[in-house]
Amino acid sequence: MEPKSLLLVAAGGAFGAAARYAVSEWIPGEFPWSTLAVNIIGSFLLGVLIAMALINEQITPEIVLLVGTGALGAFTTMSTLSVDVIQLFDTGDKIPAITYIMANFTLCPLFAFIGWRYIPMIIS
Repeated sequence: MEPKSLLLVAAGGAFGAAARYAVSEWIPGEFPWSTLAVNIIGSFLLGVLIAMALINEQITPEIVLLVGTGALGAFTTMSTLSVDVIQLFDTGDKIPAITYIMANFTLCPLFAFIGWRYIPMIIS
């Protein structure tokens, strides 16, 4: 592992983690809307980034490390999703828990696909 790569991921991660925290403060509530929002937005943006990296030489591997692995990796959150599901089940909110699981595992890949397939076509 190159020190430069580690630094890029760390710098992106610091930004992504701060952005994740900001969204959780902006979207409070009983239902974990903020986690669902960051997972959908992050999936979409990662889809766009990876597609653009494949078709555009301006998107370097360093940018993918900084933005994709670092920022978006820290912005999106599987661990919080997991804890949210457990908490919803623990409070007896089975239907919201199942809805939340389905929303994350349906909408996130869908938005990644939209970002991957359609946004680069619109931009180019």
